[in-house]
Amino acid sequence: MVLGKLATFQEVLSQAEALPPVTVAVAAADDQEVLEAVLDAKKHGIAQFELYGKKAEIERISAEIGLSLTATEVIIDTPTVQEACSGAVLAVREGKADVVMKGMVQTADFLRAILHKEKGLRSGKVLSHVATFEVPGYDRLIHVTDPALNVVPTLPEKAQIVENIVELCHALGCEEPNIAVLGAVEVVNPNMQATLDAAALAQMNRRKQLKGAVIDGPFALDNAVSVEAAVHKGIDSPVAGRADVLLVPDIEAGNILYKSMVYFAKAKIGALVLGAKAPVVLTSRADSAEAKLYSIALAVVQAANLNRRK
Repeated sequence: MVLGKLATFQEVLSQAEALPPVTVAVAAADDQEVLEAVLDAKKHGIAQFELYGKKAEIERISAEIGLSLTATEVIIDTPTVQEACSGAVLAVREGKADVVMKGMVQTADFLRAILHKEKGLRSGKVLSHVATFEVPGYDRLIHVTDPALNVVPTLPEKAQIVENIVELCHALGCEEPNIAVLGAVEVVNPNMQATLDAAALAQMNRRKQLKGAVIDGPFALDNAVSVEAAVHKGIDSPVAGRADVLLVPDIEAGNILYKSMVYFAKAKIGALVLGAKAPVVLTSRADSAEAKLYSIALAVVQAANLNRRK
């Protein structure tokens, strides 16, 4: 059980450590950063692993970094990344693993296995990506969605993206997250679809069509995360300056914000795909082992929440 709102990745790790460990199937695990994250997760006792990829390379890197597998953990030799992805996804479908994780493989190849109609992890929901950040100077985790999957989501798709992130926030102990729907400006402009969608989502929230959160918008980024900026612009909203979630208008805005958080703000990051039948760890190939560890920890907490709801 989550005790209060988790505000840092150290708290997420501590929560994951208090839960039963899960099995993570890693697609294309033959990479040092990936295997260092595996090693770190094992040190924290939050997961055990099935590793799919080039077995000889996985064994070579594991020996170099001091990673040893338990008797119940396995390396599955898969010559191609496509076979690694499909094998890892199948392990989750068959109940041999609880979480599937992207290793050193292009996102498109990984998602192709996740989205396969017969052999994937579709749930009937819109799948969406979330990047969770611990930003220096902020007293909470900030979730950016969707910076990687949905290119230009429609209003109905944005509503499902909201439902996905609300579930994750609840799993992290944030019982009623503040969701700021972003645009270029903080007023409704009929010529800017993002502002119209923001107003519609806010109204859907007021009429209880979207529950479990406080949703408002449109917001420009400054008045979504800065109380001072919101006051200066005369914005009266419980979300203004206090956003837990930043719902971006499209993938371009989301991706730029994601990379800005990492490279300019030096934020810590974890990333997941939400809305599938099981937790999906999806980080950039350029992300550090630390980012991959935090993503695994988020997945462990999410998996526990999904199991409670079954």
